Amino acid sequence: MANGRCRMHGGKAKGAPKGNSHAFKHGRYTAEAIAERRRLMALLRGMKGLVEQVDGEE
Repeated sequence: MANGRCRMHGGKAKGAPKGNSHAFKHGRYTAEAIAERRRLMALLRGMKGLVEQVDGEE
């Protein structure tokens, strides 16, 4: 809300503080996990391109 309060409960809606290890249930959205998924997807894209390139030569 514009006044910085929760429209349902009236309290401040700041969320968990940065670096709070109790703020998440799993590590899926940590910076490290996101970076790892991006590296894996880039590797898979490269492998797919290589397979398509080899298939095209035959």
